[in-house]
Amino acid sequence: MKSIKKKISKLKDEINQHNINYYVHDNPTISDCEYDSLLNELIQLEKNNPELITADSPTQRIGATPLTEFNTIEHSLPMLSLANAMNDDEIHDFDKQIKKILNTENEIEYTCEPKLDGLAVELVYINGIFQHGSTRGDGVNGEDITQNLKSIKSIPLKIKNENPPEILEVRGEVFIDHKDFEKLNKTRLNSGEQLFANPRNCAAGSLRQLDSKITAQRPLKINCYAFGLINEFEFDRHSDFLKKLPKWGFPVNNLIKTGVGSDFLVHYKNELENLRDSLNYDIDGVVFKVNSIEKQNELGNRSRNPRWAIAGKFKSRQATTVINNIFPSVGRTGAITPVAQLEPVNVGGVMVSNATLHNQDEINKKDVQVGDTVVIQRAGDVIPEVVKVILEKRQDDFTKYILPNFCPECQSKVIRPEGEAVARCQNFSCPAQIKGRLKHFVAKSCMNIDGFGEKLVEQLVDENIIKDFSDIFKITKEDIQDLERQGEKSAKNIVDSINKAKDTSLHRFVHGLGIRNVGEHASKLLETNFKSIENIKNATFEDFVNIHEIGDIMAKSIVEFFNSHNNNLIIDKCLNSGMQFKKDDNAKSDKFLGLSFVFTGSLTQFKRSDAKKIVESNNGKVSSTISKKTNYLVVGENAGSKLKKARKLGVSVLSEGEFLNMSN
Repeated sequence: MKSIKKKISKLKDEINQHNINYYVHDNPTISDCEYDSLLNELIQLEKNNPELITADSPTQRIGATPLTEFNTIEHSLPMLSLANAMNDDEIHDFDKQIKKILNTENEIEYTCEPKLDGLAVELVYINGIFQHGSTRGDGVNGEDITQNLKSIKSIPLKIKNENPPEILEVRGEVFIDHKDFEKLNKTRLNSGEQLFANPRNCAAGSLRQLDSKITAQRPLKINCYAFGLINEFEFDRHSDFLKKLPKWGFPVNNLIKTGVGSDFLVHYKNELENLRDSLNYDIDGVVFKVNSIEKQNELGNRSRNPRWAIAGKFKSRQATTVINNIFPSVGRTGAITPVAQLEPVNVGGVMVSNATLHNQDEINKKDVQVGDTVVIQRAGDVIPEVVKVILEKRQDDFTKYILPNFCPECQSKVIRPEGEAVARCQNFSCPAQIKGRLKHFVAKSCMNIDGFGEKLVEQLVDENIIKDFSDIFKITKEDIQDLERQGEKSAKNIVDSINKAKDTSLHRFVHGLGIRNVGEHASKLLETNFKSIENIKNATFEDFVNIHEIGDIMAKSIVEFFNSHNNNLIIDKCLNSGMQFKKDDNAKSDKFLGLSFVFTGSLTQFKRSDAKKIVESNNGKVSSTISKKTNYLVVGENAGSKLKKARKLGVSVLSEGEFLNMSN
């Protein structure tokens, strides 16, 4: 048995090393046939000795029972999005702002990385063994896609290091390169399957398969670029971490560079933009990060993105096509948006058939007519828009487009308020507006009513079953199951989801109301500052503008919304349906306001996630690294390098018990 165990261990190490050679160092040392032979030998040995199978074995990458749904995983540290720099001036402004906050005239060192167009994920390792992985999700919570990530051979199941960190969270981008994507689509074409539109959609869809066997058939790869929580490992610079990743067995992009000053940033962006079309994978920009970890901590984060990093966006992909027609689209706020119906064209790997014309002023300024040949682009590589008309191709019989004076959905008067560019339908009961408001209300970031999709919204409004979102809470199983393509089981599930949604948070409900200019972040500000819907209703314009991050325009929108008798009536109906708001613990007190905490060692009295919630609920900050800005280091058992550094810097050290006493 000992000899078999030793043989299995040797095979596992050998196969894992070959994966690293291939995916990390791009230097395979054996053929595919030889690799398969080693893997088959391991499979046979484990089949005959199942008690010797371990979670980190290469044979365990696939084979798990298909899931019925994905669970949710909370990130130890938020996976924040990045602000964008759309041109060279904004890159220089980013550098100036960094210097201003740091109060220095010295040039800043940056790490520059390609911004891969894939799907962001987080990998969590405990004592060197891969435990679970998740999508970025909303930045706070992601979907548990552990089984799918295990099927990606470039992700190590065991860290190649004798003394790995006790906890290591690695963040990266999963993608499919062009050659593999072409092979995959060719195979699907030959077998009569539907082709994938582009590599990014294919990668994202593959990671969200409930059956990991399907994911394993897709040629997914990963490039790692950041860390979340790390226990007992200190890095002075972000580039030091990137150099460490390949030694642990993680692939890192080979175009990453480190340099000084904003001119270097602009040069790097331009260099990669020129390389863009020659690469074997898609990138939609570059990422600039302040290299010093200490400076990153000093700069800190905004509510949605870090101050120490920014994405430099490339010029949008463009194509030429013809406008076949222009039609008005009605949004949930009544905004009438002209939309160009195009001769379908491929723009950056996506087939585009419609493009926004924004408003009548934009049509007039660009002189857009039906029949024109136009240049279009995906703004920020996402939203299709018309850039300009090629006037040389215009014919005499082309027609100018004027937005209608009456709503195309309800025939109510369309009015363009003075000083605004957008014309709006004035009928609050317009079916298009009702549908738009309902789709927003039930969305994941709002009331999160599972199963309540766009098709169901359309059906319920068309059948006159619901007229506003308070009617959602009156819906019965019979109302739904009588609709086309809706059965008794799905009807029951949707009604259960509606009842579950009654137990929600104030900020989700406020966001769901669809107040103009008020998004998810602003809704959380209102919850934190006013605590109840009644307090928000009764607040004045001055009360709102006195809140940091709420300006005059947003404050005016909030006041106008709650001054409407009809809006208040709908809100009251929702509340009377049995809706209850969970207590907000996010700003329990200012006890830790301005204080920064770091946790180290094996914690026995609470989990790290619980400690983080305690600190943040008292308006404190949790960091993963020690710096001169750290106020307290909380130590568990077997504390190591962080404790030494804290003593060197004069940072106050607390035991777990002292931390709990301090927070009570």
